This record gives sequence, structure tokens and C-alpha cells, in this order.
Amino acid sequence: MAIENAAARNQRMHPELAFELILARDDLLACVPSLHTTHIGLTLSKLIVEEEKRLTSILPNLSAAKEKRVLQALPSALGSGWTERALHLMESSHGRMVAQIPRILNETGQHAELRTMLERSIREHSATSEMLTWLCSEKENWDELVNPDLLWAILAALEREQHSSPGRASKLQRAVGEDRQLLGQIFQKSDVGVARDAMRRLQLTPLFDELTKRSLLARLVKVYPELESTIVGVQPQQKTAPLVVSWSSLEKRRAEYEEIVKVKIPENTKEIAIARSYGDLSENFEFKAAKQMQSVLMRRKAELEQMLHDARGTSFENPDTSRVSIGTIVTLRESTTNTEETYTILGAWDSDPDRHIISYQTAIGQALLGHEVGETVSFKTEHRAAEFTIVSIQAAPIDEITPAAATTEAAVETAALK
Repeated sequence: MAIENAAARNQRMHPELAFELILARDDLLACVPSLHTTHIGLTLSKLIVEEEKRLTSILPNLSAAKEKRVLQALPSALGSGWTERALHLMESSHGRMVAQIPRILNETGQHAELRTMLERSIREHSATSEMLTWLCSEKENWDELVNPDLLWAILAALEREQHSSPGRASKLQRAVGEDRQLLGQIFQKSDVGVARDAMRRLQLTPLFDELTKRSLLARLVKVYPELESTIVGVQPQQKTAPLVVSWSSLEKRRAEYEEIVKVKIPENTKEIAIARSYGDLSENFEFKAAKQMQSVLMRRKAELEQMLHDARGTSFENPDTSRVSIGTIVTLRESTTNTEETYTILGAWDSDPDRHIISYQTAIGQALLGHEVGETVSFKTEHRAAEFTIVSIQAAPIDEITPAAATTEAAVETAALK
């Protein structure tokens, strides 16, 4: 048959065409019993076996109906190993396959294997946006997976999408924003503390616009009315005090954040994709190492977002030298030995113990703040507790970073994080 000859010729360079031709050949043989194959060994099962490693790239190029037929043929073609291959296809595929494969797995009694894979992917934050979009649409059938871990996996997937396609709205974003029951179901059995953490993350994340963010927070408040103050604001005495930092230290934190967001996370995302392509994730050291690094990067990113959100930059210009304050140099005399020590009290991120530069948040800084020349203070040094008399207070050098430039950058960063 010409169809079979064309399929054989195209298998190497155009495997998707070979699949199309073999499926068309099988349809023709079923409709015309008098026809017979001229290539006995050229079957759909054999083609699947030979092209198993390329199925991820081949199947999306087939029509939905033909893609489904190939997936339905996996059990007979691959035998006992078909389940693992189907799960791998679901983890590494896009679009229709993510919905097709679970249906086939359930039809063949592989529900438990599918659940185990989904649980692991959610726990490890390796679930793709397509998988999570499908799971959100099928949440009524997967009640045991609809918990706070699902939201963390969704946020991780959306962050990966934002890095690979910045500014582009995704199906998963729309699914989360439009499904008004999803967050309620996720947190209906959770502790209020977990819901409070979720609110904090949603408030800080730049993944949603302000209108969508407010809507999501309102849905959480519907489950936990006591968290309403988290949105409308709490009393001033309950607010977290802003961090006073130097412009130079703020710039360093901002640069670290930029490098993580624009360089390290995208590189890690590529490493995960490459490692995933090696297959057999349970024994894939490269994949596990890349996922561990992803957790480290995401945790540091969240820490820096919170730091930048709370920070207030200053050049330490014109400090109050009538008493110990941030931006002053304090000379102390030890009461028993009469030896003198000098401390420069600067911002939260400016510590340099070798030069006696300390943060105002340290125990020594807190002990000194507010005291005047001649007063005695007690605190514990590196070696022992002692009493010191304040001999002099003078202004520390002004921070060299230009406040105007740093203010602009900090404002942009803070606006993005709110």
C-alpha cells in the first residue's frame, strides 16, 4: 500500500505524519475487509514502542481524536510499563493530553497510581500549570488533593510561568481567579494559622492584579471571618515596624532579588525541564537536585520580598546627636577598667562587627538607643556583662549611595511587591 510506504519513509523525519498514516491505514482496513496490509510489522503498537521517547513532542501535533487513539493504545503497546510512561507524558506535556491521560488511567484501573503522582507533584511543586488547571476543574473528584499544598503548588507554577512568559495571563491564573469556590474548598479543613499565612502570601505576590487579589482575599475571609482585619488593616500598635536600612544595603538586597528573579530562577526552571526529560523521576538525581534548589530559591525570594516590603531607606543624614539614635557614633567608657570602645549604630542590614558597626536591632544597639551623654548603660559584650558610661555621641558619615536613585528603585520594588 502507498499509505504504508509513505509511513515508513516519514517515520524518522516526520513521525507525526507516520502516526497519521498508520491510523488512516487502520481505519481503511476496518472499512474495507478485502484490503490487506503489505507491511505486517508496521503496526500502531510497534510505532509507539519505537517512538516512545519522542511521544511528548509527537502527540501534540496530532488531532485530538488521533492523539486519544494513540494514548488508548499505550497499554497494549508498552505492557506493564505503560502506566509510568503515561504519567511521565502527563507531567511533561501540554494541553489536551493532561485531560486525556487521567481518563484513560481511570478507565484501566490506575487511579491509585495517578493519585500518587499528583500528590508527589503537588508536594514537590513540580506540577505543571496544565496539570493544576485540570485538577482545579476536576476538584470535585479529587477532594483529598484540594488542600493548602495545592495553593502553594499553584503559586509556584504561576511564578515559573511569569519568568518564562512575563506579562502573559495563563489558563491557571484565570482558573484561580474565576473559580469562586476553589479557595474555600482548599482551606475548609485547615487551621486558621495556615489560612493567615496564605493571606500574607497572596497580599505580597505580584502574580495577580489588585482587583483579583482582593477578590481572592475576600473568599478566604468568607471561610475565616476573623481574618478580615488582615485585609482592612489592624491597629497601629499591631503593625510591624518598618526596617530602617541604609541606601547601600537596600541596593544590595534589591540586586540580590533581581538576580534571583531574572537569572537564577529562570536557569533553575530550565534545569528542571532538562532533568525531567531524562525520565524516571524517582531515580533522577539531577531532577531532585534541581527541585531542591528551586525550593531554596523560592524561599529566599519570599524572604527578600518581605524584607524589601518592610524596608525604609535612609542616608543617616542629620541624626539626633543629643541622644543615641540611628546614624550616630557612640564612645563608651567601661566602668571598672576605664577602657573606651566606640560603636557606630546604623541600619538593620549594616552590621560589621570587625569595625564596631552594629545594627540598631542588636542587643547592644537596643541597650544604647535613647540614652544621653553621661548616662550609664549595662549590656553583655562578647566576653562578659559590664557597665558603660556614654562619653560622646556624634553623627556617623552619610551613606554614599544617592538617595534619589535608590528611592526611585525602592519605590518601584515596593509597589511591585504590595
